[in-house]
Amino acid sequence: MNETVKILLCEDDENLGMLLREYLNAKGYDTDLCPDGEAGFKAFSKEKYDICVFDVMMPKKDGFTLATEIRQQNTEIPIIFLTAKTLKEDVQEGFKIGADDYITKPFSMEELTLRIEAVLRRVRGKKVKASTSYQLGKFTFDTQKRLLTIGEEHRKLTTKESELLALLCAHANDILQRDLALRTIWIDDNYFNARSMDVYITKLRKLLKDDETVEIINIHGKGYKLIVPGVE
Repeated sequence: MNETVKILLCEDDENLGMLLREYLNAKGYDTDLCPDGEAGFKAFSKEKYDICVFDVMMPKKDGFTLATEIRQQNTEIPIIFLTAKTLKEDVQEGFKIGADDYITKPFSMEELTLRIEAVLRRVRGKKVKASTSYQLGKFTFDTQKRLLTIGEEHRKLTTKESELLALLCAHANDILQRDLALRTIWIDDNYFNARSMDVYITKLRKLLKDDETVEIINIHGKGYKLIVPGVE
């Protein structure tokens, strides 16, 4: 993983939090998820982060309070607020605390990654790449260029092929839950999207067939597992 950006994500909605964390990790970020502001502050005190993404309405300690306390420790770290609130006063309060951006729910995960990149670019004065490079046996997978390389052969993936393979790579040798993959890439886990994902899994298997040590297996009733040698 190259130029890894470490994110502190605080979101009390368990499903949304896990979805955002898995998506950001699949995009090449290293993301820690906390369910409330109190846990978020403890995590921030122990680890070094590059950017914070906080939900505003959280138990134990809300996002505004958390950001205020963190700003007392670190005045430079970028902070993005996620909120269902649309009142002008709430947005103003967030920026007064020192927010670098403010995203109103509902939002697309792609929008969140673009906002994160924009904030980091602005803060650091340079473009921050969230891409990753995975070694899959004899293959090298570049998620930014969507290239799967083996020897001198380069195979260009479609957007969904690349997103699905990146998600599998983020869960290498572990189970990628079917509903998580559907909600992350297709947004909705309905029947037609499920059939579409099956088609893409078949395409990925064909793309990886030149290395028999790398395979995607079905885990009945759960999802898929990307088997990669040498990955813990």
